[in-house]
Amino acid sequence: MKKVRFHLFISGRVQGVFFRDITKKKAQELAINGWVKNLPDGRVELVFEAEEDKAKKLIEWVKRGPIIARVDYVEVIKEQYQNEFRNFEII
Repeated sequence: MKKVRFHLFISGRVQGVFFRDITKKKAQELAINGWVKNLPDGRVELVFEAEEDKAKKLIEWVKRGPIIARVDYVEVIKEQYQNEFRNFEII
């Protein structure tokens, strides 16, 4: 399976609603490596690498987010796969 890398910016009510924690758990379930962090402007930033089918599953989940979040917009940028990550972290 082809490996891919994505860089996402998630807007909405995504801070203070366990978005990063639940994203980490979802990524670990899918065997996805990368990181997630809050940005000062209220968005969440997510960078990850995975097999293409698993990456698509995580992106679809992020568009909905955890039940107490409200995702208004997700900017999805496909990047060159770098094999950079060994695990998934909250920064």
